[in-house]
Amino acid sequence: LRQISANAGLEPSIVIQKVLEAAGNIGLNAATGEYVDLIQDGVIDPAKVTRTALQNAASVASLMLTTEALVADIPEKEDPAAAMAGMGGMGGMGGMGGMM
Repeated sequence: LRQISANAGLEPSIVIQKVLEAAGNIGLNAATGEYVDLIQDGVIDPAKVTRTALQNAASVASLMLTTEALVADIPEKEDPAAAMAGMGGMGGMGGMGGMM
């Protein structure tokens, strides 16, 4: 929902809050920008798409539970001073006519 609302040019946090406060099947119809009963308006996922998404999610979860090792990046601590590189060694930058 966050990505759909962002793609529609709306503020995701506001859309999510309105949908959470609504009752029933109310949601955002991104094509119109209106909050409607999604089932009545026919904004639903085909059964095959939903089934495939659930099967893939279960497959990935199963692999993660049964694997003996995972490869991941170790988070690096970012040094605030390292972000600004020095400009030393640039000299006079000759040949830049009229720059000085």
